[in-house]
Amino acid sequence: MGLWEGWAGDGRPLLAAGALALVAAGAFAWFLAITDQLLPHDLAWLSISPTELRAVADGRLVHFMGHDRAAFGGTLIAIGMLYLWLIRFPLADGARWAWWTIAGSAAIGFLSFLSYLGTGYLDSWHGVATLVLIPLFGAGLWRTRAAGLRPQRGRRRATDRRAPNDRTLIGRGLLLMTGAGMVVAGLTITTIGALVVFVPQDLAFIGLDRAALDAIDGHLVPLIAHDRAGFGGGLATTGLIVIAVVWFGQPSRALWQALALAGIAGFGAAVGVHGLIGYIDLTHVGPAILAAWLFVVGMILVRRSMFAPPTASDAS
Repeated sequence: MGLWEGWAGDGRPLLAAGALALVAAGAFAWFLAITDQLLPHDLAWLSISPTELRAVADGRLVHFMGHDRAAFGGTLIAIGMLYLWLIRFPLADGARWAWWTIAGSAAIGFLSFLSYLGTGYLDSWHGVATLVLIPLFGAGLWRTRAAGLRPQRGRRRATDRRAPNDRTLIGRGLLLMTGAGMVVAGLTITTIGALVVFVPQDLAFIGLDRAALDAIDGHLVPLIAHDRAGFGGGLATTGLIVIAVVWFGQPSRALWQALALAGIAGFGAAVGVHGLIGYIDLTHVGPAILAAWLFVVGMILVRRSMFAPPTASDAS
């Protein structure tokens, strides 16, 4: 066995490394948001200094930019957490749906990078990270392709460990509804970010209209648009994965825990950051709060079935 084969294994170590890289990138985005920092290439793109930027609208502009990056970081961590569950459990068992979930969601996530082209700003660091992760995920998917391409041999969609009851069915329905809402919201945010950039509530919070922002620095709006498009792509990708794992995943304590960690990271960042910066317009953040509550109630309702011990039929 060569060095490459030893480290790459059946491909799952490569996929796991990619998932951990997403978690690390999300944590770094949180760090930037908390410290109100911009990356060197962001600052090079702007004509105003960091001090001047932080003074715009009494600091509300840089807080607004940070809130997009915090929310984007939450989606990256959520995706990484769900990928780690997919890789360790269903993919390890040869579940075809798990391979296709990773392949499809990764393709959509990487393709969302193209949305930045419509913003006028090309994030070089994001581009380099994408170019590194694509071959990592590609090699991992290639080496695990047997799981995705083999015949199902009578496999069926996983069901609850107990006979489904109203509590479980309602809980799963709420989680699926939440995932679908995330997909719709993500696509909407990506479209707005690439084309319109701001909604009226955004400009009301900042206290400046788009013309005023363009007058301060003509590169400001494209930079903000890039962050918005990225968050939208990450949110839509997360929603697709949530739908897949809830619909196909075998109920288990590990699945519940992975969903819980993803929810804490995603909703915690998306909702929490609005309170931290004082952007609490309910017409803007209200849908995210509603989705978070639907997710929490759904998780409570399915917990019993997720934590139930395997039945004889499950073990066969």
